[in-house]
Amino acid sequence: MIWNRKKSPLSSRAEVATQTPERYAKQLVAHLGHRVPVEATPDGDQLTFDEGRGLVQIGDGVLVLIAEANGEPALAVVQDVLGRHLLKFGAKQGLSVTWSAPTPA
Repeated sequence: MIWNRKKSPLSSRAEVATQTPERYAKQLVAHLGHRVPVEATPDGDQLTFDEGRGLVQIGDGVLVLIAEANGEPALAVVQDVLGRHLLKFGAKQGLSVTWSAPTPA
């Protein structure tokens, strides 16, 4: 299924506490950017997957991940890709990714 922003997508958010959100954002976007299109936006770096999109934002002591997709199965795929790769990079720091319940975007 190709993601269509014009449909009513679901959205989910994870706030990952870290002292180095810039580092992890750069690493995650660079890594996934070899596989999917990346666009720098005023809201953060947007990654476009077939299933949906991910937004990576840098906060004060937090890395914010936002997943959007047109249904719960597709949203789960975007969440998995973003979260799984971030956890690999942050294994030594013990990063934890907990997604909010899906809500209409």
